[in-house]
Amino acid sequence: PSMAPPTLLSPAELSYLHASLSLHPPVRPDGRGARQFRPLVAETEILPNANGSARVCFSDGAEAIVGVKAEVEKERSRAVGAIREGLIDAAMGDEDDEANDAAEGQGRGRGKSSWVEIAVDVPGYRDDDALPVFLSQMLGEALVASGRLRDRLWINSRFHWKLYIDILLLSPPLSYPLPLLSLTMHLALLSARLPRLISEGDEDPLFDDDWEASTYLYPFRKDSKDRIDKPPITLLVVTVGDNILFDPSKEELAAAEGVLAVSAGEVASASNEPGEDESNSRPLQLLAVRTVDPPSRLTQLGVPNSLNSATGGAAPVSSVEFLAAREGMEAEGVWTPPRGGIKRATMGKIVKAVIEKGGVGEEVMAALEGFTGV
Repeated sequence: PSMAPPTLLSPAELSYLHASLSLHPPVRPDGRGARQFRPLVAETEILPNANGSARVCFSDGAEAIVGVKAEVEKERSRAVGAIREGLIDAAMGDEDDEANDAAEGQGRGRGKSSWVEIAVDVPGYRDDDALPVFLSQMLGEALVASGRLRDRLWINSRFHWKLYIDILLLSPPLSYPLPLLSLTMHLALLSARLPRLISEGDEDPLFDDDWEASTYLYPFRKDSKDRIDKPPITLLVVTVGDNILFDPSKEELAAAEGVLAVSAGEVASASNEPGEDESNSRPLQLLAVRTVDPPSRLTQLGVPNSLNSATGGAAPVSSVEFLAAREGMEAEGVWTPPRGGIKRATMGKIVKAVIEKGGVGEEVMAALEGFTGV
């Protein structure tokens, strides 16, 4: 889907902005670095009746709230689930140690994507419009890609948790809202808890009434404040010339040559030996990549002096002649809407910058962890 709503900038403004963003280093309108994100305000556990919730507000006024609600649901097809379980177990193999097995429960490989339901509400859009549908699919695809969340929703062969994630964009979409919604959902899932199960086996589930005894949906390692894994994040990245810019503003989106949505998440693995760097056991993994059509493709062409009668040029008689004369013309300082997509080499650089050790993905996740208050 294309960006919405478009930013109304003249061809001269777009040309100036594009030239500034193409410099080395790029000069962004708000003075940020290429990998620097906009300031934000965030808080968690704001909805008392939800299992987890969060609110995030960007510096431009964009604001979103996410609520996570879990309900017990009876398994409909145990036979199909058993077959699926065997296939997934064979494909996944053993990944975690005994300590992680205790945190994960006995549901490894038993989870299903249908146990997670995401609804996105964007002001001014219907639920079946392209923008809300794409946003929910992109966020949901990354969330269930690793399979870890699905497995935690398994209770026994007869029951499971059904997770409802309601995402509400409170402000009109000033710019593309995907990163805002992703970061808010990430925080809501980090704060989400499930009641402690006190029943055993395949009997009807019985839970502890004490909320203080509840367990986090994304639990911590034994005797550690380090989580086994974390929810994925989806970042928006734009390319202008040779530059790669993270967390673009609406003005930068208007002059972007390409826009890429990259989803990455942590993958829990076996614990390291004592003395090793524990962070090596949780590398970020690419979960989803989608290109987004930028609004710059639909902007008006700039008019060079050679085609402008006001500057002594020869103006074409009709718009058809103007477009024919303008086609393929590369005039310095004159805005030309970008064509084509992102090159493979550039896409590889973007993915590497997100998932590499100490990269943008790890920085964002570490910063968001500070908002949980754990």
